[in-house]
Amino acid sequence: MLNFIICDDNVEFTKYMKDLIDKFMMNYDMDYKCILRHDYDQKFREVVAKEIGFKVYFLDIQTEHSSGLDAARCIREEFDDWVSIIVIITAYNQYKYDALSNRLYLLDYINKLDNCENKVKEVLEVSIKHYDHRYKTLSYEYNHIIHKVEYRHIIYIEKEPDSKKCKIKTTYGENYINATINQMDKILEKDARFVKVSRSMIINVDQVSEYDPHEGKLVFNNGETTYQVSRDYKKELKQRVGCDS
Repeated sequence: MLNFIICDDNVEFTKYMKDLIDKFMMNYDMDYKCILRHDYDQKFREVVAKEIGFKVYFLDIQTEHSSGLDAARCIREEFDDWVSIIVIITAYNQYKYDALSNRLYLLDYINKLDNCENKVKEVLEVSIKHYDHRYKTLSYEYNHIIHKVEYRHIIYIEKEPDSKKCKIKTTYGENYINATINQMDKILEKDARFVKVSRSMIINVDQVSEYDPHEGKLVFNNGETTYQVSRDYKKELKQRVGCDS
């Protein structure tokens, strides 16, 4: 999932930015979301902390109560996110040097009053390229939309009953793919994170918090539990999750 987080205390400007992004993304059959915030408050921090996929931040340099540079520092240092894209967007040019010299790895500093629309488009083009070449990603089309799910965010893949499609459960939601569980197993078999545990489920062992081989009980990091581990797959699963019992 591609997420654009826009934080600006000017409500009209956040809507303007959302419209720009929506218009740009019409050229891409890609799953994305715009998240609008108006201050660097607790709700903003919750977005920063949450695993929702790839993030592109457009941050106002100064809101009523806080600074965009402090927000960028929070993203990079406090939450240790050195991967998301951060862009400062403001009407004040005098902060440009400070912004770009703070070692916060900002992609750009855009002046709202100077060719803003074209510069935002340029940033969006770079963001799409960066998104396409990041982590190992499962890319597929479903209902005429291109979805990209990073392997690290996949919790499990489960066959839909009486169907030739599968549910992909991720750290930020779920989606579907027109493929059988055997086809998904073939796609993922070279990645050590994934192991088939039954005829209808593939799991990401990095997302497993607990496994009881006696009960066949799997607990995932998100708190979900399954008992779908088949006898034929128990031995391999024990080895993959480092279970000695």
